[in-house]
Amino acid sequence: MANERSLGLSELARFGFVDLSGTIGKLDELVRLVGDSGRSALAALGVAADPDQALVALLNLATAEPAKTKALLKKEDSARRLCALLGASTALTDFIMRHPAQLDLFEKPHALSSQDEVKQTLIQSVQSMLKPGFEIAAVWNALRIAYRRELLKIAVFDLSQPDVQAGQPAVAAALADIAAAAIEAGLLVARAELKLTTEHGVFAGAEVDSTKLAVIAMGKCGARELNYISDVDVIYVADSSSPDLEAQRAVEIATKLATRMMRAMDGTASEPMLWQVDPNLRPEGKSGALVRTLESHVAYYDRWAQSWEFQALLKARPLAGDLELGQRYVDALAPKVWSSATRENFVESVQRMRERVTEFIPANEIDLQLKLGPGGLRDIEFTVQLLQLVHGRTDNTVHQRDTIGAIHALSQGGYIGRSEANEFASHYRFLRLLEHRIQMSEMRRTHLMPTSDSKRRALARAVDLKLTAETLIERWESVKVEVRALHQKIFYRPLLSAVSKLGDDSLSLSTDQVRDRLHAIGFGDPKGALDHISALTSGLSRRAVIQKQLLPVLLQWFSEGTDPDAALLAFRRLSEDLGESHWYLRMLRDSSGAAERMTQVLSNSRLATNLFERIPEAAAWFERSEDLIPMTAAELEAEFDAVISRHEVVDTAANLIRNIRRRETLRIAMGAVLGDLTIAQLSQGLSDLTAGYLRAMLDVATDLNGSDIAAGDVNQILDFGIIAMGRFGGEELGFGSDADVMFVYKTKPGTDGSVAQKVAERIISELRRLTADQVLEFELDMDLRPEGKNGPVARSIESYSAYYERWSNTWEAQALLRARPIAGSAELRNEFLELINKYRYPTELTDSAVTEIRRIKARVETERLPLGADPKRHLKLGRGSLSDVEWLVQLFQMQFGNEHPSIRTPQTLAALDAMVAEKLIAEHDARVLSEAWLLASRLRSASVLWANKRSDVLPTDRRQLEGMARIMEYPRGSATQLEDDYLAFTRRARSVYERLFYGSKEDNRYE
Repeated sequence: MANERSLGLSELARFGFVDLSGTIGKLDELVRLVGDSGRSALAALGVAADPDQALVALLNLATAEPAKTKALLKKEDSARRLCALLGASTALTDFIMRHPAQLDLFEKPHALSSQDEVKQTLIQSVQSMLKPGFEIAAVWNALRIAYRRELLKIAVFDLSQPDVQAGQPAVAAALADIAAAAIEAGLLVARAELKLTTEHGVFAGAEVDSTKLAVIAMGKCGARELNYISDVDVIYVADSSSPDLEAQRAVEIATKLATRMMRAMDGTASEPMLWQVDPNLRPEGKSGALVRTLESHVAYYDRWAQSWEFQALLKARPLAGDLELGQRYVDALAPKVWSSATRENFVESVQRMRERVTEFIPANEIDLQLKLGPGGLRDIEFTVQLLQLVHGRTDNTVHQRDTIGAIHALSQGGYIGRSEANEFASHYRFLRLLEHRIQMSEMRRTHLMPTSDSKRRALARAVDLKLTAETLIERWESVKVEVRALHQKIFYRPLLSAVSKLGDDSLSLSTDQVRDRLHAIGFGDPKGALDHISALTSGLSRRAVIQKQLLPVLLQWFSEGTDPDAALLAFRRLSEDLGESHWYLRMLRDSSGAAERMTQVLSNSRLATNLFERIPEAAAWFERSEDLIPMTAAELEAEFDAVISRHEVVDTAANLIRNIRRRETLRIAMGAVLGDLTIAQLSQGLSDLTAGYLRAMLDVATDLNGSDIAAGDVNQILDFGIIAMGRFGGEELGFGSDADVMFVYKTKPGTDGSVAQKVAERIISELRRLTADQVLEFELDMDLRPEGKNGPVARSIESYSAYYERWSNTWEAQALLRARPIAGSAELRNEFLELINKYRYPTELTDSAVTEIRRIKARVETERLPLGADPKRHLKLGRGSLSDVEWLVQLFQMQFGNEHPSIRTPQTLAALDAMVAEKLIAEHDARVLSEAWLLASRLRSASVLWANKRSDVLPTDRRQLEGMARIMEYPRGSATQLEDDYLAFTRRARSVYERLFYGSKEDNRYE
C-alpha cells in the first residue's frame, strides 16, 4: 500500500501539484461530489498554471454547482478550459462563484468577438433597464456582469491558445474593445440618468440629445494593446449639434455625462468596480477642465502644450460617444504630433517624460519591474515612439498607434533592420505576456515580477508548461539585457552606416534621416555631428575599427548630457590627439565605466573639454575614481619644487608650473562633474593648488636665472610674504574664483627701506606676469589691501602696523578676518598674524563700528550689484546669498571673537559650527545659512564648469540651468527644480540674516 501511495505521489508531482499529500484527499472529495468525472479531471488539472489552486476552486464549484461542474468535467475540452481558468485567475474564479450561470462559457471554444459585437452585447445588457424610475446600482451591476462575461471569454481564449506569446496582441486588442464597449454603454446609462432623473441636475431631454461627447482613448487603450486590468486613459471633447444649444452649455452637460459614465465604471455597487477611467492626460492635467470643445483643445496645443503631451497623443483614438467628433479631434491634432520633433525643447521633454515615471519607484522594486525597470516595456515603447516621431514627420507609413504595428512599419520603411525588428517585437510580446499573466491572477494592477517561489512557478507554467521558475527568470533577465542592447543597436548604430561601412547588415539611412535622428537626440548641429562621426570611423586603422563598434553607445551617452555637440567634437579631438595609444584604445574597448564617465564629462563641462585639448592624457584618469582625488598641498609642493630644481631658466620653469596647474584643475573639474568630490574637497583642492602655484612662482621669480628683480640675492634684501584673503584665505575657492591677496615684507638688516619697497614691487610685477595664463585664466586681486586700489601694492610689516594703528577702517579690519599667510618665513607670518588679531578680534566692537558695517553692507547691495541684475538671482551679492552669510559670520566674529577663540577661523562653515557650539547662533539658523551658502558656492562652480566663463548670476537660460543641475547631480530635467531650490534656500537665509545681522549684540546671543 505504501508503494502504491508513493507511486501516486510521484504521478501527482508529474502533473504539477505541490501539496501532494493534501491533493489525494481533495481528489477523493471531488470524485465523491461529481463521480468518475473527478478522476478524469486530473489530466485537465495537470495543464493548469497552478494545479493546486485549480483543484481547490474546482472543489468549491463542485460543492456549489455539482451538476454543471460534472457536465463540464465529462468532456476533455471543456474540462481543460475550466481548469486552465481556475488555475490562472482567482479573481475570475470568484466572479464565476458569484455568478455560476457563467459556467456555460466553458462548454465550447470561443473566438474573439469583434468591436461591434461586444459593443452591442454590453449596450443590450443595460438598454432595456433604462426606464423612468430605474435603479442605478442595478444597471451598473448588469453592465459590470456583462463586461466580466466578455472578459472571461477573452481569458479562456487566451489560456487555450497553442502559442500564447504570438496571440498576445490579439488578446490585448480584445481587452481594449471591451473597455470601449463598457464606456459606450456607460455613456448610454449617463444620458438616461440626466434625462430621466434630476439627481444630477435638471437638463432638458433635447439639450442632452443635442450634446455631442467624444471619448478619446489614450495610452494602451488608444493603441488597442490594453492590459487585463488597467486605468483607461481618456480625453473628452464636446460640441453642440443644435444651434439652440450654446457650446458652453454643451460642455456643462458633457462634463456631467463624463462624470456619471466614470462612476458607472468605479462607483459603489454589489458587483465590484471594473477599473478607473483616467482623464489626467487632458490639457493642464488635473488642474484643467474635464471637458473642452475641439476649438479649446486646439488652442491649448497651439499655445501651451509641452512636447511630452504631443508624444502622448501618438496613440489617441476615437473610442466611444460621437466618433465623428472624435475623428475630427484626431485629425486636427495629428499634424502637431508629427511636427513635434522639431520643437526647441523636444529632446529634454521626451527624456524627462521617460524618466519621470521612474522617479518614485522604490529602490527594492526597480529590479522587479516589467514595465519601468531597465530593459522593460518602457524602454521598448520609448525607442519605438521616438523613432516614430523622428521619421513620422516625413513618412506617414510609421503613423501607427500600437507598438507591434509601429515596429513592423519602421522595419518596412527601412528605419529598423528586419532581424532587430523581429527580436524587438518578440521581446515586447514576451514581456506583455508576463504582464498579462501576472495581472490575470488577481485582476490587480501591477507590473512587478512576483517574489514568492510558488507564484513564479505558476507564472512559468502559465507561459509554458515546460518552464521552471528558475528558467523563466533566466529568460526574463536575458530579455532585459537584450532590450537595452537593442535600443542602442536600433537607434544609434544606423547613424554610423550613413558615413561608414560597418561590415554587417546595418541599415543604410539617408543623410536627411540621420540628421533627423541626431537632431531628435539633442544635437544642435547634425551636419557637424555627421562630419565628426565620419572622421572617427573612416579608414581601416585599429582605432577606427574600435570606434565603429563603440560609437553607437557613445552617441547615446553624449545625447544624455547637456551639450552633445561639444562632447562629440571634444571626443574627436581627444581621439586624434591620442592616436593609436594602446592604453586609450584599451580603455574605450574594455572599460565601459570609464568610457561612460568620459562622455559625462565631455557633454557637461566646457571647462574640462577645453583643458582636455591641452592634456589629452588625462583621459586615463577615468578608469579609477582614486585618480580624481586632488593632490595634497605637500604633494603639490614636492612636484613644484622638483620642477624648479631641474630648471634654471625662469620662463621654462614657469611654463611647466602653469601646465601642472592646468592638469590639476582638470583633475578637480573631472571629479566635480562626475560627483566624486564634495564641495569641501573641491574648495580645499583648488585652494591648495592656488597657494602652491603662487609659492612656486614666487620661488621662480626670486631664485632662478633670468630674474632682474634685484642685482643681488633677493632673499638678502627682504623677507617677502603673501597673505591669502577673501575666499582664498578661507580655503573656499571655487572654479573661476580670483585669488585675493595682500603682500607684506620685512626688510633685512643693512638694507635701505626704499630699496626693499622697490624690490617688493618688482617681485609682484613679475609674479603677475608669471602667473598669468591665457589657457586657464588666473587673476591676482589686490583690492583688499589698505587703501584699496589707491594704496601701495606691498607694505613692510612696520608700514602695516603704522597704518592699522592710525588709519584702519572698519571694513579693512573685517577683511582681515579671512587673512591667511601662505608664503614668507614662519617669523614673518606669525608677526603679521599677531599684528592683525587685535584689529580683527577687538576687545569690544563699538556701536559705531557695527553701524558702519551695516551701512557698508547696504551700500554693497545697492552699488556693487550690476545694473539690471535681479537681487534674488545674484549668487554673490543677492539676498540670502554668499555675502549675506559671510557678512553675518564676520560681524559675529568681530563681536565675539575676542571672547570666544574657537570662532576665530577664516572658514565660513567652520565658524558657523563653532558659533553653534558656543551658543552664539541657534543650530537651525546655522543650518539654514549653511545650506544657502553651500548651494550658492556649488552654483558658482557649476556655472564655470558648464560654460567655461565666470558669472555670479543664476542664469535664466534653461539649457545652462539644466547643465548646472546635472553637474550638481540633480536628475535630468531639473532646471526648474534647481532654480526653485536656490530661491527657496536664499529666501530662508535672508530671513535669518536680517534678524541676526540687524539685531543687538545681546539679542543675538542664543541661550
